[in-house]
Amino acid sequence: MSIQITSTGPTFAKNKDIWAPESKESMNISYLLIGGNEGDRVVQLATAKNGITAAGGEIRRESSLYETAAWGKTDQPDFLNQALEVSTTQEAPDWMATLLDIEKTMGRQRATQYGSRNIDIDILFFNNLIVTMPGLVIPHPEIQNRRFALTPMEEIAPFFIHPVLGRTIRELLAACTDPLQVKIL
Repeated sequence: MSIQITSTGPTFAKNKDIWAPESKESMNISYLLIGGNEGDRVVQLATAKNGITAAGGEIRRESSLYETAAWGKTDQPDFLNQALEVSTTQEAPDWMATLLDIEKTMGRQRATQYGSRNIDIDILFFNNLIVTMPGLVIPHPEIQNRRFALTPMEEIAPFFIHPVLGRTIRELLAACTDPLQVKIL
């Protein structure tokens, strides 16, 4: 098993000066994209945010809701997406496991790649780490190619620098060739 976790330059370093008052543990900043296209999409996103908070994540910023045609497998209903900035004391692998548990609790079924789903929670960035391990790649390897992820992310963190590509979210969005329209609700 190959595990690579690296930290890069002066983008968004783990801030050791942010402390959870009751635990004195340092906080990690994660950027998440939540979305879905089954059921009451607004309720599904609210339920996911409640799960994130209940699991110890503090939602510090959240984008507007955005609607987008399905990406990858287009014969399905439109998705509703939202970007979140969340602080957590968990490290990246544990945080991913927590988010997968939230999806499972909400009834997420993984039947078809890019298929319909009631909820999807992706880690886009975690501090400024570069993580490559089975089941977890950070930064999200396709973010630069997906307008539906970049648009809400640009709303909450336009000047965050992608630790691999060395470009801000705003620059990545301007260069994105994804033709799908992203509509703010």
